[in-house]
Amino acid sequence: MNISSHEHEVECDEKKYSAFNKAIDYSKSHIVRYLWIGLLLMTLIALFLPWTQTVRAHGEVIGRNPAERPMEVQSLIAGKVQKWYVKEGDYVRKGDTLVTLTEVKEKYFDPQLLTRTRAQMEAKMQSAQAYADKAGALENQELTLAQLRDLKLSQAENYITQTQLKVQADSISRVAARVQFDIAEVQFNRADTLYKQGLVSLTSWEDKKQKMRDAEAKMISAENNYLSSRAALINARIEMSAIDNEYQEKMLKTQSEQLGTMSGFYDTDATITKLENEYTNLEMRNGQYIVRADQDGYVTRIMQEGVGGIIKENDVLLTLMPAVYTLGVELFVSPVDLPLLQRGQEVQMFFDGIPSIVFSGWPDASYGVFTGQIMAIDQYRSDNGLYRIIVFPDETEKKWPEQLRIGAGTQAFVLLNDVPAWYELWRRFNGFPPNFYTSEKEKDSK
Repeated sequence: MNISSHEHEVECDEKKYSAFNKAIDYSKSHIVRYLWIGLLLMTLIALFLPWTQTVRAHGEVIGRNPAERPMEVQSLIAGKVQKWYVKEGDYVRKGDTLVTLTEVKEKYFDPQLLTRTRAQMEAKMQSAQAYADKAGALENQELTLAQLRDLKLSQAENYITQTQLKVQADSISRVAARVQFDIAEVQFNRADTLYKQGLVSLTSWEDKKQKMRDAEAKMISAENNYLSSRAALINARIEMSAIDNEYQEKMLKTQSEQLGTMSGFYDTDATITKLENEYTNLEMRNGQYIVRADQDGYVTRIMQEGVGGIIKENDVLLTLMPAVYTLGVELFVSPVDLPLLQRGQEVQMFFDGIPSIVFSGWPDASYGVFTGQIMAIDQYRSDNGLYRIIVFPDETEKKWPEQLRIGAGTQAFVLLNDVPAWYELWRRFNGFPPNFYTSEKEKDSK
């Protein structure tokens, strides 16, 4: 039974006796009981430990600024690949040649196209100058006609004034002649009465009659002169109107020619502008046959392989990764969790390829996680049905790994309130949302 302190040579085989199998090791059973009790107590204690509520999110590493993110180098024109100057993985500087293209559109095949377009433009410029000179000459002609018209009208006005004065003089003469005729007629009538009564001689009667006839003749002549003066005044006014109409017609004709010339000038000027635009476009197109790097960076992927391939406008030739960049993270969260987020909120992340041990409820106990802050929240959901948030590194915490590259996968936990573990279990069991997070500074400000 191995209960004696004396050694013996015969070994006892316990498997041969059923009593050994039925015996109970009370010392081991007590240990198991104590282990269960201890485990239960630890579980009860853990239920009252603080648990940090989190919002789970996923995304990838991006460049903080738009200029620091991978860019696609596109061809602005259609062409044929003539020669590649880079390969994947090469480092290029701003302005370095990446690839050269040749023309594929027949309208641009002419090697003298720029020179001929320039000649057309210069010819149109000379034509426009001729139109401008002609318009200037017509304008001078119009001014000359206006001056000549003014002189002729002034001359006609002077003649009308003279004629008006003559009409006034003839009108006065006519009135005076009529008065003389009336006096002579009265005298003749008186003489005729006296002659019939025998009081005057025949000679005196004849003399009065002669004077009356002379006064009548003068009156008729004065009336004729007055009517002639009035007719001359009317003719002078008609002549003045004719002069004004004649020169007005000439000036209108000159103005019409001038407007036609200016219309030709403007048409030519529009053609010049169109040719200048075409010439500038041709110059710009000639500069697009050589595709250059817009910034320093690394060639990551060449999309158009080989030489002689035909590409279209805006086709991607290659992708270029900037050499200098600052990291950020693009995360996507569910619309249900969006109201719990705000700018400046702390986020803990771990990256693909970086060893990490994560306890979402106890962030201080996690290993290989890095801290950031929410810097932007989109106002509209993305195509995947989630809302995007941008996270930048927290400068007060440890730096992010130098091995990180843009595009690396990221898992993140947005930290919310600290609650007891039992409350978190109860919340998740009932499907309740996490508590809304407010920082101490915000509580103090409120």
